[in-house]
Amino acid sequence: MRAADVLLALIAAVSSIICVPLPAKRQDANPFAGKKLFANPEWAAKLDQTHDAFASRGDGANAEKVRAIQDIGTFVWVSNIASLPNIDAAVAAARAVQDETGTPQVVGLVLYNLPDRDCSAGESAGELDSENGGLERYKTEYLAPGPDKLSAASDLTFAVVLEPDSLANLVTNLEVELCNKAQDVYKQGIATAIRSLQFPNVHLYIDAAHGGWLGWDDNLEPTAKVFGEVVRLAGNGTKIRGFSTNVSNYNPFHATVRENFTEYSNAWDESHYADALAPFLEAEGLPSRFIIDQGRVAAPGAREEWGDWCNVSPRGSGFGPARLIVWIKPGGESDGECGYEGAPRAGVWFDEYVQMLVENADPSV
Repeated sequence: MRAADVLLALIAAVSSIICVPLPAKRQDANPFAGKKLFANPEWAAKLDQTHDAFASRGDGANAEKVRAIQDIGTFVWVSNIASLPNIDAAVAAARAVQDETGTPQVVGLVLYNLPDRDCSAGESAGELDSENGGLERYKTEYLAPGPDKLSAASDLTFAVVLEPDSLANLVTNLEVELCNKAQDVYKQGIATAIRSLQFPNVHLYIDAAHGGWLGWDDNLEPTAKVFGEVVRLAGNGTKIRGFSTNVSNYNPFHATVRENFTEYSNAWDESHYADALAPFLEAEGLPSRFIIDQGRVAAPGAREEWGDWCNVSPRGSGFGPARLIVWIKPGGESDGECGYEGAPRAGVWFDEYVQMLVENADPSV
């Protein structure tokens, strides 16, 4: 049976997730069932300028679409030591919404601060350097405060994505000097995160890049073996919920048009990637559940190849909450000074680009 044919679909109406589950005998409770993915008010507030831009042009339809998007659940990014208070803010805001509405909240978090981060592309290089005590700072200054914050918020559920794109670089990019140097640092850092976040209300997802990167037949088994090594390094008895894919990328879940650069791949969209990777994960004793990011989806023909990753244009928001998807990296921040003309440095709000995302959003949004 195809994994994508047994998607879990009973999730709160305005949460957004796609899960590819294990067989029932090995599956524990879905952390999203009966809950809403927390709508991050800090991201929503930034969209006010997007709303105002449409309203000033008399474009009421897109202005109202922005208001709907502001209530969609998204993940909160913790991308450096200084942003650790983002966890406290999210907990307080989610708890307030939960108390007011009576709807249980799932707080989505992304931990993204490994030493030598973004070792192949470099546009999102982080604050920590493995040659200058980066791993120790990662463990003691970045990771250590988190467990107490999450375990103390036992009235909330957390879905935590660990270090997007990092382990994928260890599968395909070891010829890059920085990636080669970062191998042990990446593995130890993520293993420490897994080991430190073993709480009943915390559900961990290792990032598995996307189908255009790791979905090729020759990459599937090595990918699963790297993941298995890291989970075993975390220690006996440690558990992860599953894997995230397409974070900060542009692949559709179901491709309506198969593009030329996907011709020789069996993982031409994220649904097929999940199907292709699942048996290799299970062979390593790992869960084959996935949450799949559709916050940004490229229009057919927007990319000449899968390697086009920076501010791809045209693109729009993917399926909205009625289609039950995850927005791990919601549109707004630039990928870097590349791709779309006039793009600012990585992480800077890029409202012109956000307006395009809204205009081209899937009708379900």
